[in-house]
Amino acid sequence: MGEWTSRSSTETTTIGVRVPARLEQLTMLRALAETVALIADFALDEVTDIRLALDEVATSLILDAVSESAIDCNFTYDTNQMFVHVSSVTVSPSAVDGDGFGWHIVRTLTDSIAAAQSPYDGMLGGYPTIVDFSWVRGVADDR
Repeated sequence: MGEWTSRSSTETTTIGVRVPARLEQLTMLRALAETVALIADFALDEVTDIRLALDEVATSLILDAVSESAIDCNFTYDTNQMFVHVSSVTVSPSAVDGDGFGWHIVRTLTDSIAAAQSPYDGMLGGYPTIVDFSWVRGVADDR
């Protein structure tokens, strides 16, 4: 029997990228989100939601990013879900506005979302900021 028979149905794959925290890099992040979601065999409407959620999160972090910093983005998926981890160093201690319209969009498009920000880091020149969100296959029908 082949290798496929011995694989677990909960095997995960992670794809990551680091790009400069500049608005022109949003195209790269959108394209990667779409490609990974398609490879993970998500439906087209799910792919669109994942791409839009990433776009909102990445745009928010890029607009407040420390000069010359980067955006790190990781997509982890298995047969049932995708987890997206986005991080950067921001100028402001409140880079992610949990009450803003963009956050509302991401909350609507995803199954879970969380943001965390560390205290000011003098070596990095800003606040390390992380946003995580997930998408669970088939839950969109319940939204």
